[in-house]
Amino acid sequence: MDRLYLPVVALLAVAAVALASVWPQGYGDRSPAPFGSEPYQRTPAMRAAMQRANASAQRRLTQQRASVRDLQSQALAPVQ
Repeated sequence: MDRLYLPVVALLAVAAVALASVWPQGYGDRSPAPFGSEPYQRTPAMRAAMQRANASAQRRLTQQRASVRDLQSQALAPVQ
């Protein structure tokens, strides 16, 4: 039984390593040349969308901080 079992396990291990070396890596670095494609997050359209979202978040944060600052200054020295 071991004569058949161990070579099959070894073959499966080699197959798993070979598959892992060529399988697409998701949104990270691309796979080796014939198998990989440009990661979705590195496309120009996605980068532009991410920059727009970041700029929008920065504007919202700035506005929120200014609002809190105004409320705090009014609480300390109310306008009459």
